[in-house]
Amino acid sequence: MGIITLTTDLGSKDFYQSALKGSLLGLMPNVNIVDITHEVPSFNISYAAFLLKNAYPYFPKNTVHLIGIDSVYSENTKYIAIKHRDHFFVGADNGIFSLLFDDVPEDVVELNIMQDLKYLHFPLVDIFVKAATHLAKGGRLKDIGLPVAEIEQKMLLHPVIERDIIRGSVVYIDTFCNVITNITKDLFTKIQKNRDFTLYFRKSETITQLSWHYNEVQEGEKLCLFGISNHLEIAINKGKASGLLGLHLGDIVRVEFHP
Repeated sequence: MGIITLTTDLGSKDFYQSALKGSLLGLMPNVNIVDITHEVPSFNISYAAFLLKNAYPYFPKNTVHLIGIDSVYSENTKYIAIKHRDHFFVGADNGIFSLLFDDVPEDVVELNIMQDLKYLHFPLVDIFVKAATHLAKGGRLKDIGLPVAEIEQKMLLHPVIERDIIRGSVVYIDTFCNVITNITKDLFTKIQKNRDFTLYFRKSETITQLSWHYNEVQEGEKLCLFGISNHLEIAINKGKASGLLGLHLGDIVRVEFHP
C-alpha cells in the first residue's frame, strides 16, 4: 500500500481538499493518504517548503509527496515530478523545490500527462493525482515525463553573519505560538565557539542561555532552544510566545556572542 502525503493551501472550509482526496482514492483505492497540512497561507511557497522539509524525512522510503501550492495553470509554469533521497515529489516548478532541498535533486521530469479539460482550473485533482498514484504504485518517473536539467530557483532570506553577531528573522510560528527563526543549530554553533551569548528581539527583550526543553524555566517564562527543526526557537513555557512577546513573521532577531 503506497503512501501519498498532501501539503496544500486548500484549507478545510471548501470542497477542494475532499475533491483531491476523492480523486486519489478513485485511482488508488488502497492508498494511505497523510495530511501534512492544508493550512499554508495562500501561494506561500517558502512557508510550505519549511513545513515539508521538516516532515518528509520521517516518512518511509518511496513515499510520494504531493504539493499543491500555487499550482493553477500558467503558460510559464511547468509541473514536475522528482525523486530525491528515496522520496518522490510532485508539484509545480515555481521555486518551492529549490527551497525544499539543500542539494540538487537526483532525478527530475517535466510531467507530460495530458490534462482533462474539465479540470483545467484544478490540475491538482487531475495531473498531480495521476502522477502521484503512478509513483505510489511503483511506476517509473520516465513513464510520466521527460528529464529536465534545472528547476526554478528561489532564494530564502538567510541570516546575516558578522564576526560576533548573527542577524536572523522569524520564518515560522507554530500552533503553540513558538517563534522559529532562520538561524540553524549548525550556524549558531559555528559562530558561537563555546562563547556566552545574548539573544535580542523586539526593543528590549533578551535571552542569555539555551534550554534543552520547554519546561526548563518556570511557567510563563521565556526561553530559547533548538527544537525538532534544528532552528533557533523563542518560546514561553506553557505560553504563547508570538502574541505575548509581539513577534511576527519577518521580525528581526539578533544573537551577539561575547568574548
